[in-house]
Amino acid sequence: MLKEHDITQQSEGMRTLSLGGHVGFDSLPDQLVSKSVSQGFCFNILCVGETGIGKSTLMNTLFNTTFENEEASHYLDKVLLRPRTYDLQESNVQLKLTIVDTVGFGDQVNKEESYKPIVDYIDTQFENYLQEELKIKRSLFNYHDTRIHVCLYFIAPTGHSLKSLDLVTMKKLDSKVNIIPIIAKADTISKSELHKFKIKVMSELVSNGVQIYQFPTEDEAIAEINSSMNAHLPFAVVGSSEEVKVGNKMVRARQYPWGAVQVENESHCDFVRLREMLIRVNMEDLREQTHARHYELYRRCKLEEMGFKDTDPDNEPFSLQETYEAKRKEFLSDLQRKEEDMRQMFVNRVKETEAELKEKERELHDRFELLKRTHQEEKRNVEEKRRDLEEDMNSFNRRKVAAETLQGQAFQAASQLSIKKDKDKKN
Repeated sequence: MLKEHDITQQSEGMRTLSLGGHVGFDSLPDQLVSKSVSQGFCFNILCVGETGIGKSTLMNTLFNTTFENEEASHYLDKVLLRPRTYDLQESNVQLKLTIVDTVGFGDQVNKEESYKPIVDYIDTQFENYLQEELKIKRSLFNYHDTRIHVCLYFIAPTGHSLKSLDLVTMKKLDSKVNIIPIIAKADTISKSELHKFKIKVMSELVSNGVQIYQFPTEDEAIAEINSSMNAHLPFAVVGSSEEVKVGNKMVRARQYPWGAVQVENESHCDFVRLREMLIRVNMEDLREQTHARHYELYRRCKLEEMGFKDTDPDNEPFSLQETYEAKRKEFLSDLQRKEEDMRQMFVNRVKETEAELKEKERELHDRFELLKRTHQEEKRNVEEKRRDLEEDMNSFNRRKVAAETLQGQAFQAASQLSIKKDKDKKN
């Protein structure tokens, strides 16, 4: 078995050889392109902004189609995330596009927690992908990746400064998603005010430490255009699906009494710049940044929470098997401890219940004895009252008999006296 220093020596001694003829691996880029085209692509956009700021209109304008749209109410008590997925095709390239709208954002009286549903949604998509990665039998090749690749943050064209809600939300999101700030409905303020507003917005973002997405300048092929476009952030855009005749051709524009604001005229707004940077130049970089930066940060933090690290405390190479066994033992030990706690809790609860039942039984017995004594006492009282009543009745009867006897004697005496008087009168 090769030792580590042997492998290092072999790597350092790697030689570059020239080929004697055509081999064919120069077709790898073409194979990659062919495979990618056959599999198709996915792209997920999160639109964050207040209700009625023009999110749906801009999406329709960006992709030159009409997506499903429902009128949102201004009276929702919380922010709702509404994802919609569409299959688009241009030439032979298929794109599975998901647009996530933040319904009710900024409409609540208490706006302090408006960002939480958005953060939770982004984390949920990361978690779903991580769970798919950790499966024993994975199917990432046909997995519908719902991780957010870009967040278009719509800023109201106030002309003054960013709202505190905007700063707090972007600060909470900048480590989880690529943020591209855009000034919506840019035709509502003048050019001079718009220029000052752009400078003010970027100054506030920098002073508050908000990290927005910067178009990459490492690739020489796109370094110049990306560098110049970074200077135009935030993009001031106007969206419209209506076509207006300007000169001899029909263009997408917003018609006003004083004239027309052309959507694809770079002197009128930054819509073309946004489309170039978002779709035509940097779409793949946005996908790569989502996977390599934001998802990796989430994955690393999640695995560290689970106890996984690249090296152990002795800076030795990390062993997944050892970590698994350690976690398994820790889990079983914790489970055993919880079982013992539950068992002890159950025993204590049974004892407490038995004590409570005995106490209640004693109380019932005491109450029964009390009722029994009370009943006996009342029974004695009733008996005494009955005897007293009988004695009273007997006494009454005796007095009644005596009275009747006396009355009879008195009546007899009176009769005899009357008879005697009658005899005396006759004599």
